[in-house]
Amino acid sequence: MADKNIRLFENKRIRTAWDEEKQEWYFSVVDVIGVLSDSPNPNNYWKVLKNRLNKEGGQLVTNCNQLKMQSSDGKYYKTDVADTKHLLRIIQSIPSPKAEPFKLWLATVGAERIDETIDPEIAIDRALATYLRKGYSREWINQRLQAIQVRKELADEWRDRGVKQGAEYAILTDEISKSWAGMTTRQYKNFKGLTKEALRDNMTTLELVLNMLAEATTTTISKKEKPQTFEENKDVAKRGGRVAGNARKEIEEQTGEPVITSKKAVDFSRIITGALENKDET
Repeated sequence: MADKNIRLFENKRIRTAWDEEKQEWYFSVVDVIGVLSDSPNPNNYWKVLKNRLNKEGGQLVTNCNQLKMQSSDGKYYKTDVADTKHLLRIIQSIPSPKAEPFKLWLATVGAERIDETIDPEIAIDRALATYLRKGYSREWINQRLQAIQVRKELADEWRDRGVKQGAEYAILTDEISKSWAGMTTRQYKNFKGLTKEALRDNMTTLELVLNMLAEATTTTISKKEKPQTFEENKDVAKRGGRVAGNARKEIEEQTGEPVITSKKAVDFSRIITGALENKDET
């Protein structure tokens, strides 16, 4: 675990750990139970709940890991932890008024996902509304939605070329990223100070455009050359990324400023919004 933190919920601490390799947050189960259940003995509460879940025959408890976390006495003990998915499932099993908002949220999300399966256009509308609520400009949102389409076309092309989803997609994506941005996807996220957040949601408009150029060029070359092996696909990914990399260097030459920035796209939209508000006041 590369990073360990204490998060506060209603002034009660919840121990967390970030797994850099898996790109996943882990939470101390007993801390969460202590907050939501108000039990005077959350360790015992979790023990009883764990036994009940085991008897129900689910894999939930099996999927809980153990990490050494610092206790209130300053010492480190092995502690049951769960990732976000499994933590939410545990929360569903806690009969407490404090857990009800989480359960209601999960039910709402589930219903929304079913609606989106029936009518995919709903997902686009919700994405648009979410980005607007977060303060992104409409110009940036249009680019982001276009980037989603470009990525889908690339993923479809990779599938047609026999590239396996998961690890191989990630490797090819890194090849594109290294060729145009000079760093892997993970290095790019680290540079921007991101953990679980989506990298593309934290790109400026120019970064998004260049990333789209890299992926669209890769798709075009692949459709023309029809690579047969994974190594051939890697070569195509590098060349596609290189086109955008050359464009980035040209832009930086003309402007004298780096294209890749540690700032997030939403930061720029807030700056613009603030400037406009100040202008209206003067």
